[in-house]
Amino acid sequence: MENNILDCVIIGSGPSGYTAAIYAARADLKPELFTGLEPGGQLTTTTEVDNFPGYPNGITGPEMMMDLQKQAERFDTKVHYELITKAEFSTEVGGVHKLWAGEKEILAKTVIISTGATAKYLGLEDEKKYSGGGVSACATCDGFFYKGKDVVVVGAGDTAAEEATYLANLCAKVTLLVRKDHFRASKAMVHRVENTPNIEVKFNHELIAIEGENSLVERAVVINNKTQETSKIDVHGIFIAIGHKPNTDIFVGQITLDENGYIVTEKGSSRTNLPGVFAAGDVQDHIYRQAITAAGSGCMAAIDAERYLMELK
Repeated sequence: MENNILDCVIIGSGPSGYTAAIYAARADLKPELFTGLEPGGQLTTTTEVDNFPGYPNGITGPEMMMDLQKQAERFDTKVHYELITKAEFSTEVGGVHKLWAGEKEILAKTVIISTGATAKYLGLEDEKKYSGGGVSACATCDGFFYKGKDVVVVGAGDTAAEEATYLANLCAKVTLLVRKDHFRASKAMVHRVENTPNIEVKFNHELIAIEGENSLVERAVVINNKTQETSKIDVHGIFIAIGHKPNTDIFVGQITLDENGYIVTEKGSSRTNLPGVFAAGDVQDHIYRQAITAAGSGCMAAIDAERYLMELK
């Protein structure tokens, strides 16, 4: 492969990467996909997926990712369980892009970046222990499971305010823990929180531990960081809403990124500022961050890559 110039390389898996692979393979681009350290992406940490079309009885995240991978491989996508560690992109139309997986050099005419974004967590051991058992970083993904129940949201920005108001429509009560004595959210989002009767805001409060039996959340242990008084809140779900970090470190200085590190794509397309380099999924989408929108953008990226290659002929 090192002496070959591939038509299409896909960096990252998940719904966007695998969908891009399906479309690219069916267009005879013979794509090669590099999964990265977390094959299947964030969805592999999700137990139940009930909002992806085509699964009337729901499916687990890992099972769905295996289905997508099998479909991509059915059309002869080559899947490499390797991490792309370095990239040198050409700035010329028709140029060859260089990628490295460790010491191995890969040459490609087009590259689709589907490296996703990683949810930020507080760093508590309990977050790992109760992951999939009540701890989540996505209200629109998992909120339905807490219908009529009490939940906690941790955060102070627009993401936290949005998650809290979304959950308030489903849950009996939402307790919003804000570390400081004020929100970081926009005025509009703060007003929305303040006008939602079943949201209780606790300023100067931090989550310090989680309790429960059989790896299921039952209580949030919080501290008032002014008085140092600790207390417990009986809840079934805890949503960490302190933001996401796009996985774009190796592309810094080459691809145009926004102020938060997300790849900037041309409106209505997956094209980046570099010819032959496309981006799909959460790595370029900080608004929706859903499996179905990631899959849709993966389709767009493959079609854009195919059209780019056609124009070179």
